[in-house]
Amino acid sequence: IGYVLIFITFDLFPISLGIAILGHRLWDIDLIIRRTLQYSLVSGILAAVYFTTVALIQNAITAVGGQPSAVVIVLSTLLIATLFNPLRTRIQTLIDRRFYRSSYDTQATLARFAETARDEVELERLTAGLLQVVQETMQPEHVTVWLKNSSSSRNV
Repeated sequence: IGYVLIFITFDLFPISLGIAILGHRLWDIDLIIRRTLQYSLVSGILAAVYFTTVALIQNAITAVGGQPSAVVIVLSTLLIATLFNPLRTRIQTLIDRRFYRSSYDTQATLARFAETARDEVELERLTAGLLQVVQETMQPEHVTVWLKNSSSSRNV
C-alpha cells in the first residue's frame, strides 16, 4: 500500500493538477511561465555573481593575509542586495519585449500617453491621443469618448 500512495502522490497528483490548470483555466498560465522564467534567470545570475565574488575576493584576501575573512561574505551579500532590483527590472523588460511583445507594446504605449497627458492642455489633442491609445492597445471596433460639460457644473 505504501508504493501505491507514493505513486499517487508523486506521479498522479502533479499530472492531475496540470490537467486541471489547463482544462479549466484556473490560473493565467502565461503569467506563471513568465514569472518563472524571470525569477529563474535572476536567481541564477545572482547566484553566479555571489559565488564568483566570494571566491575571487576570498582568494585575494587569503593570498594577502593568509586567512579567510567573513567580511567577504558580507560584501558579496550587499552587492547582491544592490543588484537585485535593477537586474530584475532589466530581465523582466527583456523577457516581456522578447516573448510577450503585445503586452510590452501596450505598456509602452500607455506610458507614452501618460507622459503626453501630463503636459497637454488642449482638450481636442488630449482626446485624439486618448482615442489613438485605446485603438492601439485594445483594438476595438468602435471608440466613443463622452465628455461632461464643465460649464454647467462649475460654481462661480
